[in-house]
Amino acid sequence: MFYYLHELESIFSPFRVFRYITVRAVAGGGTAFILTILLGPWVIGLLRRFNIGQYVRNDEEAPHLFALHAQKEGTPTMGGVLIIMSILISTLLWAVPGNQLVLMVLASMCLMGGLGFWDDYKKISGKHSKGVSSLTKIIVQVSWGLLAGAILFYLPETRERLLELMVPFFKDPVVKNMGVIFAFLFVALIIVGVSNAVNLTDGLDGLAIGCSSSVALSYMIFAYIAGHMAFADYLNVPYIKGAGEVAVFCGCLMGASLGFLWYNCHPASIFMGDTGSLALGGAIGMVAIVIKHELVLIIVGGVFVMEAVSVILQVISFKMRGKRIFAMAPLHHHFEVKEKSWSETQIVIRFWILSIIFALLGMLTLKIR
Repeated sequence: MFYYLHELESIFSPFRVFRYITVRAVAGGGTAFILTILLGPWVIGLLRRFNIGQYVRNDEEAPHLFALHAQKEGTPTMGGVLIIMSILISTLLWAVPGNQLVLMVLASMCLMGGLGFWDDYKKISGKHSKGVSSLTKIIVQVSWGLLAGAILFYLPETRERLLELMVPFFKDPVVKNMGVIFAFLFVALIIVGVSNAVNLTDGLDGLAIGCSSSVALSYMIFAYIAGHMAFADYLNVPYIKGAGEVAVFCGCLMGASLGFLWYNCHPASIFMGDTGSLALGGAIGMVAIVIKHELVLIIVGGVFVMEAVSVILQVISFKMRGKRIFAMAPLHHHFEVKEKSWSETQIVIRFWILSIIFALLGMLTLKIR
């Protein structure tokens, strides 16, 4: 909405700054941060009033975790609604209204957030750790991924690029035409993988939201370059018309993440719940898809990958050998319960450090091609 203020530059020349994506990305981030800080106490109070508190798995389900996390029982959860509200409002204020790529990212965030909301609601109302079944989640995520692929195929900005497979460190597409069916399945795979990876990472105060901010910063830079013809040509990355506006969304995501971290840092006053983790994962995954930087997420989102892979390896090892690789999965719980355990704060900060390193390594792929 504020973008159109640049049309008044003939009356007041400083209004021209509203044309610049960089200005609006920073302003959007600041708006999202302030909104989250201001609305935080109200949302926390509202969640407390309706007894929407975190359920901690009992001593029988997870004895090691119960001993460590019992004091978190009852902490307001479903705080993802605060993140979604702040991002949604600030993006609509600062991005170009009607930009189809931004609308796709917002749709992915809201739909995955809605799935997470349903999951959280079932856990809270049933007072147990089982919410929506894994199969139902996968069906919803895959369905949205296939639908999103179909929509992107019919958008002129993304139709041609959707069929290409870009791999980090390569200038040209490794596969120039993977076919419509494989392209749709690839989109679904990214949505399922990223949303669940972020969801698995959300297990300690500030862990997932802190890592999300560094990923958002990286993708803000990627999106800006992908939407700038000269920069995209110089760095040999796919040029996507209108992708620059996605940088504004990424700025808002980063601002909201930092604002939420204000209340989510240890000891947390609020948890994002699946409402927030699935929404963030759905948004990050869709950002990667629309700007054709999907596989670089393996590097930039290295912490999310580590967490997801630890769960996969643990399940495979236990089913095939009857033995566990880690003391507990996801990986952050392994460091909590192993013999020489780290404190929760140590784990979170060390994973943040790794996330920043992974983000920097991911950005190196822009030049090393």
